[in-house]
Amino acid sequence: MSLRERLQISLKDAMKAKEADRLSTLRLINAAIKDREIAARGEGNEMEVGEADILAILGKMVKQRQESARAYEEGGRLELAEKELAEVKVIEEFLPRQLTPAEVEAAIAAAVVDAGASSIRDMGKVMAVLKGKYTGQMDFGAVGPMVKARLS
Repeated sequence: MSLRERLQISLKDAMKAKEADRLSTLRLINAAIKDREIAARGEGNEMEVGEADILAILGKMVKQRQESARAYEEGGRLELAEKELAEVKVIEEFLPRQLTPAEVEAAIAAAVVDAGASSIRDMGKVMAVLKGKYTGQMDFGAVGPMVKARLS
């Protein structure tokens, strides 16, 4: 079953169960996917948004909500932070399992070999390999410095 189908089934289930918060988050996910499709059509791309694109959208949504929750906590708005973190849990249901730190290290080592990287100039190649294989499974913001350190 595709990710898009899983999202639609979950949306219907949330409607039937009258889970308002979950339903709201699922609708936000669908809206983000639709926005990406509209943007692609504007660029002359008639293709549907693929699995990798949906995973990238979901990863971005998780990151945004985590940052918002952190800001709300710092501002003493704990109820808003809890709402953001609840949305993160719903979104993460559709993301693949996150890699452990050891698995991330192994993935970086393999990507360096795959890309034939020997210096910091090859960092883009390594990141491209990682994004191609592990979209949605690791935080590329945290992985970038690790790749840089390995190539230095």
